Amino acid sequence: IDRIILATPSAYNSQSSRVVILFGIHHICLWGIVKQTLAKIVTPEAFIGTREKIDNCFAAGCGTILFYEDMKVVEQMKVDFATYADKFDEYSAQTSAMHQFVVWTLLRENGYGASLQHYNPLIDKQVAEEWDLNPAWRLMAQMPFGIPTKEPAEKLQLKPLTERRKVFR
Repeated sequence: IDRIILATPSAYNSQSSRVVILFGIHHICLWGIVKQTLAKIVTPEAFIGTREKIDNCFAAGCGTILFYEDMKVVEQMKVDFATYADKFDEYSAQTSAMHQFVVWTLLRENGYGASLQHYNPLIDKQVAEEWDLNPAWRLMAQMPFGIPTKEPAEKLQLKPLTERRKVFR
């Protein structure tokens, strides 16, 4: 993951991505925070399935990678490259997505399964406090990973490929 952080490109070489890796009790604590947060806003009936998914899938893994963007860096890029200031939030999201994809690929190539979760912004404050994270960092996604118990289900394709891509030669 260190090599990924150093090698993955970012818009204008902003290097705005930040990664937090949680193992052991820290990994379990994160998913406890997610459950506590969701229990307050989800109906008790719906929470049963939510709790089962968190306990048996996300928390049952080896660890979780948290993907952040340093908004102080992003804001400085808006100043330094004012012509594109209105685009740097978008560029930041793309930079984070690049890191997420490369990490997911690395995990998969090494026999791990991973999923990308988005419990932000619901958990942002408590997570930042728990691990004393820089308040300028914005949580983008959570990637629990572990040894897969089965292959993922085939993705349902809702739109035909002819509607999703064009090729010109």
